[in-house]
Amino acid sequence: MEFPKAPKHPITRSFHGREFVDDYEWLRDKNSPETIAYLEAENAATEHATQGFRGLADEIYGEIKSRVKETDMSVPQRAGDWWYYGRTIEGKNYALSCRVPATGEPWTPPEVSEEMAGEQVLLDANELAEGHDFFSLGASSVTTSGRLLAYSVDTTGDERFDLRIKDLETGELLPDVIEGVFYGAAWAGEDHLFYIRVDEAWRPYQVWRHKVGTAAADDVLVYEEQDEKFGVGVGADRAERFLYIIASSSLTTEYRVAPLAEPTAPFEVLWPRTEGVEYHPDYVKLGEDEYWIITHNRRGPNFAVSATPLATEDLPDLRDAPVIVPHSDTMRIEGIDTYRDFMFMSYRRGGISRLAVAPLTGGDFAPFTELEFSEELYTAGLAGNPEWDAPVVRVGYTSYTQPSQLLDYHVADGTFTLLKEQEVEGGYNPDDYVAERIWAKAEDGVEVPVSVVRRKAQAPGVAPTLLYGYGSYEASMDPGFSIARLSLLDRGMVWACAHVRGGGEMGRSWYDQGKMLHKKNTFTDFIACADTLIEHGITDPEHLVAEGGSAGGLLMGAVANMAPEKFAGIQAIVPFVDPLTSILKPELPLTVGEWEEWGDPYHDPEVYDYMSTYAPYENITAQDYPDILAVTSLNDTRVLYVEPAKWVAKLREYATGGEILLKTEMSAGHGGVSGRYAKWKQTAFEYAWTLVKSKAVPDVGE
Repeated sequence: MEFPKAPKHPITRSFHGREFVDDYEWLRDKNSPETIAYLEAENAATEHATQGFRGLADEIYGEIKSRVKETDMSVPQRAGDWWYYGRTIEGKNYALSCRVPATGEPWTPPEVSEEMAGEQVLLDANELAEGHDFFSLGASSVTTSGRLLAYSVDTTGDERFDLRIKDLETGELLPDVIEGVFYGAAWAGEDHLFYIRVDEAWRPYQVWRHKVGTAAADDVLVYEEQDEKFGVGVGADRAERFLYIIASSSLTTEYRVAPLAEPTAPFEVLWPRTEGVEYHPDYVKLGEDEYWIITHNRRGPNFAVSATPLATEDLPDLRDAPVIVPHSDTMRIEGIDTYRDFMFMSYRRGGISRLAVAPLTGGDFAPFTELEFSEELYTAGLAGNPEWDAPVVRVGYTSYTQPSQLLDYHVADGTFTLLKEQEVEGGYNPDDYVAERIWAKAEDGVEVPVSVVRRKAQAPGVAPTLLYGYGSYEASMDPGFSIARLSLLDRGMVWACAHVRGGGEMGRSWYDQGKMLHKKNTFTDFIACADTLIEHGITDPEHLVAEGGSAGGLLMGAVANMAPEKFAGIQAIVPFVDPLTSILKPELPLTVGEWEEWGDPYHDPEVYDYMSTYAPYENITAQDYPDILAVTSLNDTRVLYVEPAKWVAKLREYATGGEILLKTEMSAGHGGVSGRYAKWKQTAFEYAWTLVKSKAVPDVGE
């Protein structure tokens, strides 16, 4: 078949005396009929090219749908005088937010049933989404008394929300309407609500205070961040003692605090920002004494935990604050959660996320004790615990083979109570599957972990394999169960995850070695992981498909140029494949803040030259490429649709082999389509493509 051929309208980009001729930058004009016509032509071509496996996609969709318990409830979570939970109903795309009065034993959740006595539906997202092609909830926050609910919705996918307030006693919406806000909303008492606004570059830069019952025009600007590298957030602590305004870049943080009981009081800086210093304060009370517990990197890149009295007039430098958990080269501390009687620490060691607890009942800070789990590869983390004085803490647990579990951890005796396990309809036996970790040797000799999941009974030897990767922003790709993934495994596929540098799996240095002027390590690590799978006889280039999304899509674009012969297919979801063009545009969403992740090519010719050597769009050459599927969304604010559109257009021009497809969702954002059924259909389509390209199933269209 004939694929669309984008016309060329060349422009020349000039920086630092370097010039780059860009034939397809015209596609950036989202309002141009020529742009829309091209995207629609690509969609039509993709629809035609994938007709042969639409039946397979429908089959996989049916499998996902049949395995998911469509009518289900979350375990109720205590907050004040209520138990809050979510409910899904078969045939409905979105969940209902509900609550029941807290009666009986205060820390034992009510038994989940289809009919909950005294149930109150706070929000029915299905009603809110009615008449819209897209729907997303950006905030849902209830006052301490449980009387008022603040919520915000996005119906286009551009991640700009309209905020409303609902009186939960009467069920009526208040006249208060605040348009065009960012994610989240934080209550201070019953009358004041804090929220965030973004600038033209979609940077959250202003904190506003709204008084219930007044017009949005009367809202008070509390704080505005002037530095374009920084974004802001606002929230309250679990003890309901303080409000926080957080200003942060990729490398630096600064906190401002005010008493929650005095929402109109001025905010004061805790530790003034110092470039490269990250810290996070938590409030604790030990006996009669109050402390700041600070997680910070002032003593080393993997962070330490210090404590300093709250009443100190002149807070010590973070380097001088007494340490209660020292820095370690082998343990990356990720955060502290404080309660009335104990603290939890989240950290990583050996590439696995872990939890530890310490009591706050003596006269001094006690050491942390690690929570133990039986599997080698697992993920454990705190799972929403709003109550300051709770004697039990919710813990989420999952692995590649274990459906997610919600547990109550009883701090007093160190025991767990299983509250809920993710149900797989039709039956599931975790013993039928196995997960293991192998190690790949990178170009510079560094050992890179690779997680491998397969059916236990699968015969040894070359198998169709999907290799997933991300590798940016210190994001860790931790073990987790997936119902949808069963449709791959049960067809004989191996699923693997390359934990490449640029992620956070192995500590802060793992991140530092895969960013800025070391970014190419991310790409060569991934290629080394592919080589290792091949060397171990797990797969071969004819059966290996790669997948990544967003910054992981940049990874896909880079390896497509660098090692196309190693892959039968590459799937790039909302891919960041034209990074140099984007990072050279300070006016674009996120760009200035991204300079601390990728470097600043706008001002620094060395960074420009380095990025120009790996930017996928700029390094396309006349060579055979694997088959490529690029998926994007027209209203994506984070990675603009124009990047994969340009990438595909240029690949079509240069590639001497490989089928290149572009699929654009015309009413969606960065997360793709909304609604669980539409998301399952999208996943089924992508998995069908993967199965065909990896030769796990024949392509009936051939």
